Amino acid sequence: MKTTIDLPEEIFHRAKIVAAQRKTTLKELVISGLTHALDTPPEDQESKRSERAARLIETLSKGRNKESIGRLNRDELHDRQQLF
Repeated sequence: MKTTIDLPEEIFHRAKIVAAQRKTTLKELVISGLTHALDTPPEDQESKRSERAARLIETLSKGRNKESIGRLNRDELHDRQQLF
């Protein structure tokens, strides 16, 4: 089936480069990524997200802060992640 999707230009260019490096097509790269996303149980995605958040909090706590920053909500984590 054919479909059209709009991708940010940066992601499109990065995907084309990765596809070329892997000696495959952009189509196959997209199919592979979608298959992986659909086959990965949601629990795994949530645990990976939690692990990343814990590492981020640990890293931020060791940085310039003299005191632990404690728990952050989702938006705060996202804002801080954009800094790195």
